Amino acid sequence: MSRELRGPNEKLGAVLALAGISNAGLARRVNDLGAQRGLTLRYDKTSVARWVSKGMVPQGAAPHLIAAAIGQKLGRPVPLHEIGLADADPAPEVGLAFPRDVGQAVRSATELYRLDLAGRRAGTGGIWQSLAGSFAVSAYATPASRWLITPADSSVAREAHSLEGSGAPLKVGHSDVQKLREAAEDARRWDSKYGGGDWRSSMVPECLRVEAAPLLLGAYSDEVGRALFGASAELTRLAGWMAFDTGQQEAAQRYYIQALRLARAAADVPLGGYVLASMSLQATYRGFGDEGVDLAQAALERNRGLATARTMSFFRLVEARAHARANDAQAAGAALKAAESWLERAREGDNDPSWLGFYSYDRFAADAAECYRDLKAPRQVRRFTEQALSQPTEEFVRSHGLRLVVSAVAELESGNLDAACEQGVRAVEVAGRISSARTTEYVKDLLHRLEPYGDEPRVVELRERARPLLMVAPA
Repeated sequence: MSRELRGPNEKLGAVLALAGISNAGLARRVNDLGAQRGLTLRYDKTSVARWVSKGMVPQGAAPHLIAAAIGQKLGRPVPLHEIGLADADPAPEVGLAFPRDVGQAVRSATELYRLDLAGRRAGTGGIWQSLAGSFAVSAYATPASRWLITPADSSVAREAHSLEGSGAPLKVGHSDVQKLREAAEDARRWDSKYGGGDWRSSMVPECLRVEAAPLLLGAYSDEVGRALFGASAELTRLAGWMAFDTGQQEAAQRYYIQALRLARAAADVPLGGYVLASMSLQATYRGFGDEGVDLAQAALERNRGLATARTMSFFRLVEARAHARANDAQAAGAALKAAESWLERAREGDNDPSWLGFYSYDRFAADAAECYRDLKAPRQVRRFTEQALSQPTEEFVRSHGLRLVVSAVAELESGNLDAACEQGVRAVEVAGRISSARTTEYVKDLLHRLEPYGDEPRVVELRERARPLLMVAPA
């Protein structure tokens, strides 16, 4: 379906020329982005020609997919007005702003919370279908720089007269904040054990909308407000992490940006660093190693002299992951050495934040193994993976599955096909018990690496075991 504009869409034609995308190429990109969200689109070069020469405006998610497709090629977000489609059905660029004003920051976050739930209730992915594939690492530049310049707001107290809507103002106390912190702790456990797509994990956006949003719009003192913003930032970062784990990269990006803004309002610099580390991991996972380094180093820079030794160790580990993805072996090795040194300084009585409870030497070893996998050093991968797999797995099931895949890749690159398949079978068994697109992608990567050995009985067996997993997309 489409409707007609007045005359040719010269803006769209100009941007396509700038991006170097042909009509057929744009149609293919839009169809592919739609398929990622379960949409069956059949646009072709003739469709694109009509959009450009006759000013036809495609309906539904298509205008936003067009912007996303062009944005991927240009390496930056492309707003609808730039391509002459500003009057298409609106899908606000919600969650990408990093407002300087605290009141505007509250509105930006609560708008994101409301919009996400609307999509879930519709049962179609809602706004996230419209924003399919619109992740752009450049969107992190302004939030990171503003946080580095000013990592804490001067005051966040909110008076009753500033409340929106009618009725008695909601007065927020420490007990309200504690409920959010408990919700975050429960969500962290479920996520580690069952994956970001588990139905229990999906209750986090509901909690943000129903519990956190009314509190943020309530009345509170500066002290209570700082605590409230910190708890909300933790939950928002978790929502981003879960979206990242289920392959909703565009949703994750928006949650991360709002989490960083809330951490700034909380004056919680280590928590802001943790959000930046999460952004770095996403950028690295998406193949933007250099930008991942920048984000990890931003977390480190502001936390010197503030964060605990264990926290600094984690930030250096995330930096090492990004260096390895950027194929800088020397920098990755230096960051790993620093991470291990910081971890050795950590003591039992340190005032580590609760959100860092997952981080210990086995997590360090697991990420070190992934660094060396990216650097194609299988001997080091095997050494660190053996250490990582020596720990209990009841609480961190997803992490265990990822480590098994990394171990299988190391065995394969060392020429041990049987051992690689054995670890692969164990990884598939774990992946089948959780809902994690990221784990499934790791398994797919392993199967791709095994393609040259496709006729080997062990490889055939592994492929058959993995078939049900690959046929069912995580929730």
